[in-house]
Amino acid sequence: MMKIYAEKALISRGWQDDVLVSVDDAGVIQTIQDNVDVATVEGDVARVGILLPAPTNLHSHAFQRAMAGMSERRGPEPRDTFWTWRQIMYRFLDILTPDDIEAIAAFVQMEMLEAGYACNAEFHYVHHQPSGAAYDNLCELSDRIGAATVTSGIGLTLLPVLYEYGGCDHRPLGAGQIRFGNNFDQFARLHEGASAMVATLPADCTIGVAPHSLRAVSIEALADCVELAGSGPLHMHLAEQVKEVEEVHAAYGKRPVEWLLDRHPVADNWCLIHCTQMNDFETDALAATGAVAGLCPITESSLGDGIFNGVRYLGAKGRIGVGSDSNVRISLTEELRTLEYSQRLRDRCRATVATDSQSTGRVLFDAVALGGAQAAGRQSGVIAEGQLADLMALDSSDVTLDGSKGDEILDTWIFAGDDRMITDVWSAGRHLVIQGTHISSDAIRARYGQVMRRLRQAF
Repeated sequence: MMKIYAEKALISRGWQDDVLVSVDDAGVIQTIQDNVDVATVEGDVARVGILLPAPTNLHSHAFQRAMAGMSERRGPEPRDTFWTWRQIMYRFLDILTPDDIEAIAAFVQMEMLEAGYACNAEFHYVHHQPSGAAYDNLCELSDRIGAATVTSGIGLTLLPVLYEYGGCDHRPLGAGQIRFGNNFDQFARLHEGASAMVATLPADCTIGVAPHSLRAVSIEALADCVELAGSGPLHMHLAEQVKEVEEVHAAYGKRPVEWLLDRHPVADNWCLIHCTQMNDFETDALAATGAVAGLCPITESSLGDGIFNGVRYLGAKGRIGVGSDSNVRISLTEELRTLEYSQRLRDRCRATVATDSQSTGRVLFDAVALGGAQAAGRQSGVIAEGQLADLMALDSSDVTLDGSKGDEILDTWIFAGDDRMITDVWSAGRHLVIQGTHISSDAIRARYGQVMRRLRQAF
């Protein structure tokens, strides 16, 4: 039985002092005690300052981490947009090998852990060789994500992506997209193989299904994906860009969110990514389903997607989580800060999501911890008996946190501090970050460095 003592902890009953958390060998919290005199505790005890639940990163394309910083120059088009950035991404894909993808995934998962995430929901859509031909092992690249997970130790919800077409008109995939392509029958076989691989990982790892978007899958294949997912995690991109909304409306006669809600019983196992282009009716309707809106504020800012209507959505009791998406920067605090600041800039006010009883930081942190766990199909998001020990600790001796109490700790960390305040992270009880550094940092960084030197020369 592993034991963790915290000077302060945010548990299911709220903030408590002198908390002792006991975790079994399966990574499940067995007991939580407060007002404990640590000197009386027998056996080895990990001692930390401030203990919090560690959220899930609910949306990532791991390979894109390696192209961060390579797309900030103006291209040949008169105006750079998401769509011109996508062309750069497609060119970058042409030079990635399976070994590259594994090394990059391990590196970005390590960064996620050091930023306070305990689980990675990987929206995995690179399946084939640069020519578009399948590997001899159809799920070769899914296996590489799994291998990276073994290296980093992070929890994993693997989301193999179905990607059939280049648009709603069912045009063939272009040169940059052919590594993604499958019809549904081949995708089902790939998913079966990936499921077998995930079954070999730690028991907290799981698999879901990800139809890429309404642009990239047929109406029939989307229905097949819903059936394949069953009650498990089902993620898809939805209403990220104005051009996407216009294309779907032209093809199907309705905007993406409205069309989806009319055609499918969207429920709490669904996670709809971005949704930065919703009107008020769609915002309220999606919130009412119990699905999670998967927000990626750093990427949505980087790509000029737009601003999610977080004030209205949370006001309608909608559920949210955050993800690093393009992985241009891995920072939990910055995702939360960017989300809140985007609302302030749009509405010209402050503390937009705070309530009469809870501060901005507390509302955001609770929402993404619970929403991320829901989206990943993971029994976590709160420090409580029977939950996975997805935990993170902040340095209570940091001068910025000195004297902070209760929710002010979260506000200070998110808005006045950063991820450097994180000292320790556990994923399902696996103690992977100690004194702010991943336990395999040197080896993971060295391998990633070798890959990046080659990729920069080749790109």
